[in-house]
Amino acid sequence: MGDTVQIRTIPSITINDYTIGGGLTYEKPASAKVELAIDKAKSFAFEVNDVDAYQSDMKLMDQWSTDAGEQMKIAIDTSILSTVYGDAGLAGATAGADSGNINLGATGAPVTITKTNVLDVILDTSQALDEANAPDSGRYIVIPAWMGNLLKQSDLRDASIMGDGTSAFRNGRLGMLDRYEVFQSNNLSKTTDGTDSVTNMIFGHKKALTFASQMTEMETLKNPDDFGDLVRGLNVYGFKVIDPAVFGHLYAVKG
Repeated sequence: MGDTVQIRTIPSITINDYTIGGGLTYEKPASAKVELAIDKAKSFAFEVNDVDAYQSDMKLMDQWSTDAGEQMKIAIDTSILSTVYGDAGLAGATAGADSGNINLGATGAPVTITKTNVLDVILDTSQALDEANAPDSGRYIVIPAWMGNLLKQSDLRDASIMGDGTSAFRNGRLGMLDRYEVFQSNNLSKTTDGTDSVTNMIFGHKKALTFASQMTEMETLKNPDDFGDLVRGLNVYGFKVIDPAVFGHLYAVKG
């Protein structure tokens, strides 16, 4: 914690017209660096009493340590998803570099999503990335459970529409959708807007967001005040939106 990681970005190569005998001009691509501060940390600490461990038919330390690791993932995931949407370059009711009319929702007017229009909304976010010249591969969208449920109630139930052998309704798998890798998370940020509970979803290309994490401490100590052991762990991390032009915020409510 307190360290700085140097993140290298991919330079953009210039494309020129070519004429026979006209010669070539060689550019020198420079990989710009972005500084990522490792400025956040999460920890856990618990004790295992020798009497409890002896009387239990489970390996308490192993099971509790495993659960601590899972809770650590959730805590860090929540930390990221609760803030990064604020740095999105694709947001609001007039998104789209070319069209300027893609509605991604705004305060006081979130996008209402139903099983009838859920696919249309996702395709609108994809269009926003298309107009930002985002690469086709490496795209993702993170949706809440209620939107995943609406997707399974939508036309995705018909496997033939997607060219799949089994519908999402049958196998529960969302997978790929219009070049998106679809992720479902219960850790997305929620906002109260009037009487609505609005979800702040994110979508974009993987080059937009950088993240670094390290479990720096994992220790087991003898409890100086009782019979048993003390277990503690420390995870340091940092994240940053480095290309907001291909990073979006969908502000939506369930209809």
